[in-house]
Amino acid sequence: MTDYRNLWDRALANIRQSLTDMDKGEEYEKWFQPLKFESFDKQEERLIIAVPSAAYSEYIENNYLRLMGSALIPLFGKKLRMGYHITVDQQNNQSVIQEQGQEMVTARRNAQQKTPQLPEVDPQLDMTLNFRNYIEGESNKLSRSVGLHIAEHPKSTKFNPMFVYGASGVGKTHLINAIGVRAKELYPNLRVLYVSARIFQQQYTTAVQQNSVNDFIAFYQTLDMLIVDDIQEWAAVASTQNTFFHIFDFLFRHAKRILLVSDRSPAQLRGMHERLITRFACGVTIEIEKPNTQLCADILRSKIRRDGLGTAIPEDVIQYVAQTVRGSVRDLEGVINSLMVYSIVDSADIDLKLAEKIVRRLINISDEPVTLDYIVDTVCEYTNVTHQDINGKSRKKDIVLARQTVMYLAQKMTNLPATRIGRLIGGRDHSTVIHSCKKMEKALQKDEELRQLVNTIKKSLEQPK
Repeated sequence: MTDYRNLWDRALANIRQSLTDMDKGEEYEKWFQPLKFESFDKQEERLIIAVPSAAYSEYIENNYLRLMGSALIPLFGKKLRMGYHITVDQQNNQSVIQEQGQEMVTARRNAQQKTPQLPEVDPQLDMTLNFRNYIEGESNKLSRSVGLHIAEHPKSTKFNPMFVYGASGVGKTHLINAIGVRAKELYPNLRVLYVSARIFQQQYTTAVQQNSVNDFIAFYQTLDMLIVDDIQEWAAVASTQNTFFHIFDFLFRHAKRILLVSDRSPAQLRGMHERLITRFACGVTIEIEKPNTQLCADILRSKIRRDGLGTAIPEDVIQYVAQTVRGSVRDLEGVINSLMVYSIVDSADIDLKLAEKIVRRLINISDEPVTLDYIVDTVCEYTNVTHQDINGKSRKKDIVLARQTVMYLAQKMTNLPATRIGRLIGGRDHSTVIHSCKKMEKALQKDEELRQLVNTIKKSLEQPK
């Protein structure tokens, strides 16, 4: 008597070996190992497999039907039919048989002829954050251009995935919302979803608690464009990263759009799986730098027009705010909103005096913005090194420390992005600046003498010139 369970085990072993050869061993653990042999009717040549949920059968049919056929047909027969025993209510022990009603050798062709209707998905986009009010400047010209291309050509594999990073408030969230909004305008049936990393993690946790992880994954795999904000929040959260890896891989292999946003570059994502980092960096990676004064002024004028403020805010106030509140679009808009509130409450015109009052309250700036040159001058004065030492390549301990102090204070006290700081300090790249700042932060926690020195330099820089 034939032991069909043993034949099933042999077929699984062949599938596992094939996936291992394709460097997809993890796919076997996730999607094939939970499958269980249930029965085989030799007369009808029908194989029934027990699966945890419909997501399993759907995923395998969409991705590995040919592999299943090549492993099963030699053992079970050329006219093999396959069905699934799916538990749909584990508490009440209810189940259903979902049978594939055609021979495995024709299943792929017939399956492709069926186009199951998917329910609509709420894209969760902020429709007010679009390209019409995303003001272009030197700091975001490249990201805006790439973003428009993606929105207008969502089925293209160019620039996929798109990884955008930069400091808080530089317009990253506005950009990715604008991409999603534009894509939906052009292609209304496109399945687009914006989700923050935190919400994704909460959804995953709920799915684990409700024993519905496979349905959670299956939903995300139906998307045409997935936008994830603040992915640095997944650092050291291994289970969430592992689940997202499978979603990412599926979407990427099926030429679906993936947009990722972080406050740091892929190389700086400590606590993130290496396999995710390599995938994040395989498309296009773009840093959005802090806006310069001209772009800040343009952003302010755009907001004033959108809010219908007309001439309520004079040009000298716009210039003052743009020059003083540099680096954060969020802060710029906050200042304008506060100016309007204070003007209404105090029944006063918006002028330079009111603007100075609001800016000092909200932004906590010194009388005159600190420049990188001023930081270098001050550090050199306190550490007895020269400008040539700071910009040079010397690895002497005291010079390296002074150089790292300049980078650390420049990041803390100016609106310059890491890219610009590195360029101005001996032509170094942004990763050197970030690494130096992190070393300084660790050293300041342990070295009291160094902490006192840096605080003294900082206080000196904050004093009026």
